[in-house]
Amino acid sequence: QVQLVESGGGLVQGGGSLRLSCKASGSIIRVNRMAWYRQAPRKERELVAVISSLGNTNYADSVKGRFTISRDYAKITVYLQMNSLKPEDTAVYYCNSFMYVAGQGPRDYWGQGTQVTVSS
Repeated sequence: QVQLVESGGGLVQGGGSLRLSCKASGSIIRVNRMAWYRQAPRKERELVAVISSLGNTNYADSVKGRFTISRDYAKITVYLQMNSLKPEDTAVYYCNSFMYVAGQGPRDYWGQGTQVTVSS
């Protein structure tokens, strides 16, 4: 069974920083992209940042210059360093990865989500 387990969420004051981590485990053959999404109350889930298997990155305009996505290939872990946090960054953050898993076709996998709350 494949799992994506997030950690690092919490409550932080505006202007502060948090670092999210997401580790993949299971019968993983290959990991393609890894990404972070977020969903605020009463809003659609949105892409925050994505990193390809080659290390190329893309960010939502709202987080450019403040957030940094990175990955550790050996640990099959993706990180999201969030600086200069704003109240509008408050959301549940979800880890996502497109992976090739033994006995299954390649597809997207999701973590359970971690809450990030930024106070003003």
